Amino acid sequence: MTSRWIWLLSQLTRRIWFRASLFSLLAVATALLSIVASPFIPASLPARIGADAVDNILGIIASSMLTVTTFSLSTMVSAYSAATSNVTPRATKLVMEDSTTQNVLATFVGSFLFSLVGIVALSTGAYGDRGRLVLFLVTIAIIVLIVVTLLRWIDHLSRLGRVTETTERVEQVTLEAMRSRSQLPYLGGKPLLDEERDVPSTARAVFVSAFGYVQHVDTGALSKIAADCEGVIYLRAVPGSFVDPTEPIAWIDGIAGEDQDTEICACFSIADTRSFDQDPRFGACVLAEIASRALSPAVNDPGTAIDVITRGIRILAVWNEPRDKDAEIIFPNIHVPPIDLADLFDDIFTPIARDGAGLIEVVLRLQKALRTLSRLEDPRYAFNASRHARESLERSERALTTDSDKRRVRAVAESFAMAGSPIPINSAAPAAI
Repeated sequence: MTSRWIWLLSQLTRRIWFRASLFSLLAVATALLSIVASPFIPASLPARIGADAVDNILGIIASSMLTVTTFSLSTMVSAYSAATSNVTPRATKLVMEDSTTQNVLATFVGSFLFSLVGIVALSTGAYGDRGRLVLFLVTIAIIVLIVVTLLRWIDHLSRLGRVTETTERVEQVTLEAMRSRSQLPYLGGKPLLDEERDVPSTARAVFVSAFGYVQHVDTGALSKIAADCEGVIYLRAVPGSFVDPTEPIAWIDGIAGEDQDTEICACFSIADTRSFDQDPRFGACVLAEIASRALSPAVNDPGTAIDVITRGIRILAVWNEPRDKDAEIIFPNIHVPPIDLADLFDDIFTPIARDGAGLIEVVLRLQKALRTLSRLEDPRYAFNASRHARESLERSERALTTDSDKRRVRAVAESFAMAGSPIPINSAAPAAI
């Protein structure tokens, strides 16, 4: 599992200012490099190439890049606003972390600073004739980079902030989190399926003083603490859990001392909002929010809801992918509660079934999607798919206004029953992951 410091570093590198700052430093260093490299240039070469033209070129780059950067920033703000109003505010973070946008802005800002430093150095006479030649060659390379970046930016602007593009980003990060959690369903530890049964009576609770959501758990650091004390840690809070000082985040057995409690609490990264990285349920909830907003009377976009249903199939099917059994338990002294597949079904399909119950096209697509999931090998899919199919049928029976639409839904539900053999309502659910 990713350590806390590596996770914090990954969060830092996603910030928009990080790449801009990195490119800016590189641009300044490149502009000053010409001074250092000038002694290695033959004295007769600058006269033959005519490096005096670099003054005007740098002036053009400085003025144009400042204008383009301002325009790009205003476009980004508009894209963030569009994602917030048309998709969901929870997806805005993914738009802000878009690597193409960050690279474009970093290139524009870096080019501006490169030309600005070059103009200042030229005015002081720091380059000399040979240094001006080096600056001229580097400037040509910068122009090529700017042209390529502008072409990419023009193509990217047509998709930035759009509903389909943003929904695809949510799906991708959710798939990554799901696959990561599928390969290590207990974050590298052992399963904690029943707190009352599996947690020994000798264990004591550990509390945090903060209110918020767990974004990341460093199970490697927790395992080291437990191994040093020859104890066992039972997690109660996992990524996505809301924690507060009244509920324990973990139980510890064989570990004594307030210092260890502080170290254990430091392994939990807590913030005001949830994160996509270790929390696949958050991505599922955001997708459901996109569908619910699309089904609202103000938007009236059932096509987006149908698109989300299709993406939901791909996300839920991840749990049926083969996993490496040998790599599942890395930290045997850490016990972690599982993600219940039923919760994932509820996160994605319950809001869609509720808000789209009166739209025949949404109800039919939902029933067919559930029928597809019920055919997967894992018996938990058949149980949860049939449960949601029954609930969707009940909602649509109340919301649909015409008998013909109701008959169409019943026909699909009946074929689902014959193909998937839904489990009766009072049947026990299969074990969680």
